[in-house]
Amino acid sequence: MRREGKSYAHPLVVLVVAPNGLEQVRVGVAAGRRLGKAVQRNRAKRRLREIMRPLLPALKPGYDVMLIARPPMATAEFETIRQAVIALLHRASLLTTSTDGTLPTAPS
Repeated sequence: MRREGKSYAHPLVVLVVAPNGLEQVRVGVAAGRRLGKAVQRNRAKRRLREIMRPLLPALKPGYDVMLIARPPMATAEFETIRQAVIALLHRASLLTTSTDGTLPTAPS
């Protein structure tokens, strides 16, 4: 997916997006050894999954989405990471308005 998809970088996280030809969105998370030991890597992946969970209904269907944690994410605040992910999803044009019309906005 990394070779075929388009990537969007942020100091905290990298977003890789590729069309999948399905009617659903598939999300994957990864954290390399540069991030730290297993505890830090697992924590980063849990945070990314928790950030994506409420955003799934607002994502355009038909894409595979991969989030890759970068080393500064190990010390970043949850809200900072959340805003970074939302900004990357906006840059990739993957966010649509949710059913109730509320969606967190990306930082300017």
